[in-house]
Amino acid sequence: MKVGIAADHRGFKLKEKLKKYFYKKNIEFIDYGTDSGVSVDSFDYAMKVCEAINNKEIELAILICWTGNGMTIAANKVPGIMCAKVDNVREARLAREHNDANVISISADLLVFEVKDIIDAFLKSSFLEEDRLVRRVNKIREYEASILKSTKSVKKREVKTKKEE
Repeated sequence: MKVGIAADHRGFKLKEKLKKYFYKKNIEFIDYGTDSGVSVDSFDYAMKVCEAINNKEIELAILICWTGNGMTIAANKVPGIMCAKVDNVREARLAREHNDANVISISADLLVFEVKDIIDAFLKSSFLEEDRLVRRVNKIREYEASILKSTKSVKKREVKTKKEE
């Protein structure tokens, strides 16, 4: 299994620590950036990872930003991506087992030892494929497909700066 990892500037240090952990555990991975602590937009890195999953370059991914929320929101805009924001081992395991998540997003402020356990739980778990779980995940995927077919139902909501208002 090949894993993708990406972070914004706030998650850069944790990403670098996790890369060392991946080497130690012989986890094959691709680093999609960022490569420093200089301010960047988390969206750009979430998109790189999600496109890599859809292009079958990687199977699973870990995203890191300050809270984990920005990366989660961005990732879940990509068709085919099921990203869960996780804060503990149980959430990581259940994201895979119950929701067939292929991406997790974590906060850069988590402690390294916690993150290692979270990642281990995510990577070692798999979708349970029980009838009720398959039904629930398929509902999400069917809704996603219907929205993609009919973009008229999706209204663009733009955010303006205070200067633009």
